[in-house]
Amino acid sequence: MKGPGKGKTNNPDGRPKGSPNKITAELRERISDFLNENWEQIEKDFGTLDAEKRILIYEKLLQFTLPRLQSVQTPDLKSDEKPLIVFKDFKKEHEEEIIKK
Repeated sequence: MKGPGKGKTNNPDGRPKGSPNKITAELRERISDFLNENWEQIEKDFGTLDAEKRILIYEKLLQFTLPRLQSVQTPDLKSDEKPLIVFKDFKKEHEEEIIKK
């Protein structure tokens, strides 16, 4: 029998959380090298595309440069609940202090 068998592993704890995946790191490096070596040709080819295809490719490339936004859920407030944040009119309070003096 080769190895520990189906569904079993020599490392029952698995890869530690946050440790890089070796295959992913190698693949990213290869893609980066390919892009660097062929960048001039990629730019030429990009210029020959029609506007719609250029926009689609540009949009896909932006995914690799911009941070991804995460959705934020806000709690539903009932009408009888008070908001957690209260805004004060500091200008009005300051004017009232001046008038009192």
